Amino acid sequence: MSLILNEDQRMLKESALSFCRENVPLSVLRRLRDSGDELGFDADIWRQIVDLGWTGMTVPEAYGGFDFGFGGLGIVLEASGRSLLNSPLISTVLLSVTAINLGGSEQQKQAHLPAVVAGESVLAMAVDEKPHHDPVDVRTMATVDGDSYLLSGRKVMVLDGHIADWLIVSARTSGNVSEENGISLFVVDARADGISVERTHMVDGRNSATVILENVRVGAESLLGDRDHGYVLLERVLDTGRIGLAAEMLGSMQEVFERIIEYLRQREQFGVPIGAFQALQHRAAEMYCEIELCKSAVVAALNALDSESTEVPMLASLAKAKCSEVFCTVSNEGVQMHGGIGMTDEFDIGFFLKRARVAQHLLGDQVYHRDRYASCKNF
Repeated sequence: MSLILNEDQRMLKESALSFCRENVPLSVLRRLRDSGDELGFDADIWRQIVDLGWTGMTVPEAYGGFDFGFGGLGIVLEASGRSLLNSPLISTVLLSVTAINLGGSEQQKQAHLPAVVAGESVLAMAVDEKPHHDPVDVRTMATVDGDSYLLSGRKVMVLDGHIADWLIVSARTSGNVSEENGISLFVVDARADGISVERTHMVDGRNSATVILENVRVGAESLLGDRDHGYVLLERVLDTGRIGLAAEMLGSMQEVFERIIEYLRQREQFGVPIGAFQALQHRAAEMYCEIELCKSAVVAALNALDSESTEVPMLASLAKAKCSEVFCTVSNEGVQMHGGIGMTDEFDIGFFLKRARVAQHLLGDQVYHRDRYASCKNF
């Protein structure tokens, strides 16, 4: 496993950082939040992202993508985290494309992957049914009705659910609640009869929704992967999402840390920069060490995805748990070290604190993943 980027990855990192710095200042997120924008993301910026090829980063060339791998997508997500870029990258490219890549039929791949690469389609994963992440607890039912299925249930925290063209829905085709066996995945037209979507305005300004399905009829061709055995596929997709989200959080915490250091150099008290105070130096040093650990965890997890390692579940939980913990710590310190101005909405640092609170809960918080890591290690 290499912690050093190759030439292509270095070029991608420079390009992604440059794009985010020049085109996605935090004022974009503030404008989207204050205006109550219907989409919840900037369509012009999304078109530029499509033109850069980010939507095809993990899509095979046969379907119009570039097959650059998860290492490349992780670089992009890390750069996006620095600007708190609000886009369908996580919902569509990281989660949904992975699901179709891994479990989709040739027909499903041809129908959805080229459209995502071209920026013509937004997909969303509808998995959780409770406030806390628990992908095994599936109460949404898929009942056989002739050659079709009827889906009924309620999904929460569906990222970009209110703007999605297609939903990937987990439903129970057999078994009891909280059993891994009996879970199946379906690709569902978000405009199908029986689907109602209510947008959720989250504290970090990102897109989420509650999706209610009432006897939604889907054909057998909508089944993604094997019937009754969709949980194995679902966990692989969620682990990919957890690692990508950890990469985004890594970018955000690095941005906060750099802003803290710059402020410590500029702000003066008693005639000297506050960075000269030993207590603040110690706090900064501790943050630096924790961020370096996060870097190692994220790189190891991304490499495991690209090499299809059997350690992906363990490394996904390690990266997600560590980044959730450290991002919350660093964002707290960002507000505190900036003093009174850090508490104001006019100052940008508070946006990172809000993002940290939401991101840590998405796809499982640190408590969930510490427990899962222990299970993977058979502690």
